[in-house]
Amino acid sequence: MIRPLTQTERSLSSMLSIIGASTDISAADLEKIAVTGISSSSNDVEAGDLFCAFAGAKVHGASFARDAMKSGAVAILTDADGAKLIKEMPVVVVSNVRKSAAILSSWFYGEPMRDLFSIGITGTNGKTTVSTLCHQIFQNAGQESGLIGTVETRIGSEILSSTRTTPEAAELQSLVATMRERHCRNLVMEVSSHALTLERVRGSYFAAVGFTNLSQDHLDFHGSMDEYFAAKSKLFTFEYADQAFINIDDAYGQILADSIELPVQTLSRFNESATWHYTRIEEGIQFSDISIRGVGGILIDTRTTLRGGFNFDNLLMAVSICVESGIDPIDIATLIPQLVGANGRLEPVNLGQNFTALVDYAHSPDAVARVLAAAREMTDKKVIGVLGCGGDRDNSKRNVMGQELSLRSDIAIFTSDNPRSENPQAILEQMTHGLKISAPSAIVQDRAEAITLAVNLAQPGDVVIVLGKGHERGQEINGVVHPFDDRLIVAHAIEAKK
Repeated sequence: MIRPLTQTERSLSSMLSIIGASTDISAADLEKIAVTGISSSSNDVEAGDLFCAFAGAKVHGASFARDAMKSGAVAILTDADGAKLIKEMPVVVVSNVRKSAAILSSWFYGEPMRDLFSIGITGTNGKTTVSTLCHQIFQNAGQESGLIGTVETRIGSEILSSTRTTPEAAELQSLVATMRERHCRNLVMEVSSHALTLERVRGSYFAAVGFTNLSQDHLDFHGSMDEYFAAKSKLFTFEYADQAFINIDDAYGQILADSIELPVQTLSRFNESATWHYTRIEEGIQFSDISIRGVGGILIDTRTTLRGGFNFDNLLMAVSICVESGIDPIDIATLIPQLVGANGRLEPVNLGQNFTALVDYAHSPDAVARVLAAAREMTDKKVIGVLGCGGDRDNSKRNVMGQELSLRSDIAIFTSDNPRSENPQAILEQMTHGLKISAPSAIVQDRAEAITLAVNLAQPGDVVIVLGKGHERGQEINGVVHPFDDRLIVAHAIEAKK
C-alpha cells in the first residue's frame, strides 16, 4: 500500500463525527487516540492505523483484528457481527463499514481527487484502454499524471502492480494523496461495477466520468443486466462527477445519456449528431487515417496505429476527455500516432513469423465478438482463436463465449483459463455445450498445448489470437497461481515452429 510521505494525524473523535458513529470508548480516550492512517487489510497495517474490518464472503475481517493491533492499529472500525469477534480493543461499530471507511478515507486525506483533474472510466469493455490512452496523452503532453487500473498503477512514469481494477477505499485515497504530493496534475482510473456496489469510491469526486459500453458480464455478482447497469449508473450523478462522456453507439449508453442530470458529451463512431464523432476512418495495414469532429466544431486530422473498431471508440473517448481537461487539440493530433494502447489488449507477438499473433484480455461474450471481428479485418486468410473461461465467475456467459469463438473463428480451440477452484473439464463442457467441433478445431484442456496447437496450425497470412488472460502472468488452479504468460507461450511456440 502506497502512502504519502507527509503523515496526516486525526483524532478518532473527529473521525467519528464525520460518519456520525457512536462507541463505548470514553470521550477522554477518544481524544487521546490519534489516527495516522487507514487500512482494510491486516497485511498493510502500520502503527497508528484505523483498521477497517469488512464482512467477507468466507471470513469476517474482524478475525484479523488482533493481527492488526499487533502491527500497531489503534482502533477497529467494523459492524455488529465483527464487534462480537473483538476483545480488549477500541472498537467503533457502524452499520455499513465499507461506506463509512470510504467516506473517512477521502476526508482523512483531504479529498485528494478534487485537487487533480480526476477521470473515472466505467463499462464492461474498454476501461483499461481508454485509461491508458488518456495517461499516455497527459504524460506525452508534459503533464505528470496518475493511472489506476486492471493492468497496472502509475504515478507519473513509476509503475506499480495492481491487485484489482479499483482498489479498496483506504488504498485508493492514500494512493491519490501520494499522486497529489508528487505534483500529479491528472488522474485517470478504471471504476468497476464491483467498486461502485461495494462503496470503494464513495467520497471520491471526478471532473469527468466516461461510459464505454455494457454487455453480459459479472452476473454472478449482480444477478441481472438491470442490476449491472444500475451499478454502473451510480457513477453518473452529481455525487461523483461534474460531467459525463458517453458512447451512444451502445444501447445502454444511449439510455444513460438520455436519463441522467449530469451535463453529457456524447460519442459515436458514425453518428454525426453526437458531440464527438468520426468523419473519416481509412484503415491501412500499419496506420489508419482518421478525422475527429468534436465539441465547438473542433476537427482533429491524424493517424493511429490502433486497430479494431472498438479501439476507435476507445480513442474517441480518450481524446474527448483530454480536450476537456485542457490539452490543445493540435497537440493531441500530434500525439495520437504515438499511442500504443494497453498491455494485453490486441497485443502483437512478433518474432518475424509469416502470420499475425495477438493476445487479448477479452473475457466476456461481447469482448470476444469484438476482438475476433477485429482479427477478421486484419486478414483474408484464416482466423485461429484460442479461448477459455475463468472458474468461480459468471458461468452464464460461458456457452455464449463458446458460441462466439465457434462462429467467428475459422479454427476454434477451446481451452482452460484460470479454473480456480472449479474442474476445468466441467468449464469446457459448459463452453462447448451444443457446439459441433470438428478438426482442425479442438478442445485442448492444457492452455499451453492449446496455444502451441494454434501456432502450429497457422499458415502464411493467418491470424492467431489468444483470448481471455491478456496481460496476466499467472494461471490460478486450486488456489495456487502458477507462472503463465500467454505472450511468452505464444513466443515459445513461434520459436519452436521456425
